[in-house]
Amino acid sequence: MAKSPRASRALPLALEVLSSDHRKLERLFDQFEELKEAEDASRIAVAQRICAELTVHAQVEEDLFYPWLRENMDETEMVAEAEVEHASLKQLIAEIEPAGEPGESYDARVKVLSEYVKHHVKEEENEIFKEVADEQEELDELGQEMAARKAELMAETGLSEEEEEGELAAQGATRGRKGRGDSQRPSRS
Repeated sequence: MAKSPRASRALPLALEVLSSDHRKLERLFDQFEELKEAEDASRIAVAQRICAELTVHAQVEEDLFYPWLRENMDETEMVAEAEVEHASLKQLIAEIEPAGEPGESYDARVKVLSEYVKHHVKEEENEIFKEVADEQEELDELGQEMAARKAELMAETGLSEEEEEGELAAQGATRGRKGRGDSQRPSRS
């Protein structure tokens, strides 16, 4: 008997949406680190993408996920902590977004933002997600709302999933050529 899509998915939809964002941000931060020595504007473009993605992600959490957690968790201290972390992230984003010349200070802000995000993701996935993961049906419904809100916010900010995935794929192909010869060269259409 074939498994249903729900049975094969490890996480409820709301948690899957957030986890997907977390992985995307990890890839973007890795990409920024790989470009730190670049003298062009490529790393600033990646930092700007990080800020935009984080802003959308945080808004979805604050609009939908955190209110749901407050209603459905016995202990909401973790939610309060996550909200404080968001405030710190927003402050760093405000310092990074008006991109000027890249330099040590700019790179340091992006690095600190990366560390904050890693900490936030670890707590969210290892503590909050585990506490609510058994609420499959409710989190699937919430996940649909979150996905719709995320798409709305991305459209408002001019972000597209395809654009970002294409940028990362191209970057991965370039890294592959450097490390393993020409076997990873992207095909030209």
